[in-house]
Amino acid sequence: MSLIALVTLVVHDYDEAVSFYTDALGFELVEDTDRGDGSRWVVVRPRGTGGTGLLLARAREEAQRAAVGAQTGGRVGFFLHTEDFAGDLERMRAAGVRFLEEPRYEPYGTVAVFEDLYGNRWDLLQPA
Repeated sequence: MSLIALVTLVVHDYDEAVSFYTDALGFELVEDTDRGDGSRWVVVRPRGTGGTGLLLARAREEAQRAAVGAQTGGRVGFFLHTEDFAGDLERMRAAGVRFLEEPRYEPYGTVAVFEDLYGNRWDLLQPA
């Protein structure tokens, strides 16, 4: 096995999600293909990486809509590594990203928890 290529993230709206991930987090839009049935295949990932991407999947039924923003039960479920913690923190705050705590320094690195536009929790982490 080589890597996990995609992780599905259920969203309310494709365009607002693409805007958040590309504008606020600085991700790149890798693919946005109309599937012909009202759905799209939308993939974003951190800019400059060939690694794991997020498949943004619009919620279509009640169970999926209920999962938007709560896909990991309120726990941090996504971990965004950075080589420039201070710069990325400042850029993300300026873009309106909501951080739930001030940065803290742990043996494994510098970290702060933030929420995406739907309330999913992420770690911004610069490994030690």
